[in-house]
Amino acid sequence: QVQLVESGGGSIQAGGSLTLACVDSGLMHSGNCMGWFRQAPGKEREGVAGIYAGGMSPRYADSVKGRFTISRDFAKNTMYLQMSSLIPEDTATYYCAADVRWKWSPCRLEGERFGFWGQGTQVTVSS
Repeated sequence: QVQLVESGGGSIQAGGSLTLACVDSGLMHSGNCMGWFRQAPGKEREGVAGIYAGGMSPRYADSVKGRFTISRDFAKNTMYLQMSSLIPEDTATYYCAADVRWKWSPCRLEGERFGFWGQGTQVTVSS
């Protein structure tokens, strides 16, 4: 059973930076896809960034490209989301997710492919 625990959320002024972390239970294969998603009140869940558990091939939603960086330290079983130039529209609950069914398949940010989810961490960006 894969367990995911996010941390690092908080309140921050627009233009600031924040780094989220997601620690997993260490059962990931390097070719499994992991991702960050977010959901704001009244809005649909949005895929933010994805990466192979081995730390390769990051991909991003257009809305965060150039501002967010996803990475994963395989040895530490920890995935990160470095967020900079934050804007109020980034306000949401952020979730990390893992797909352990497939290896080396394209890491598309489609929520339904991810079978394991963390509990979420809140990010609030004020103007």
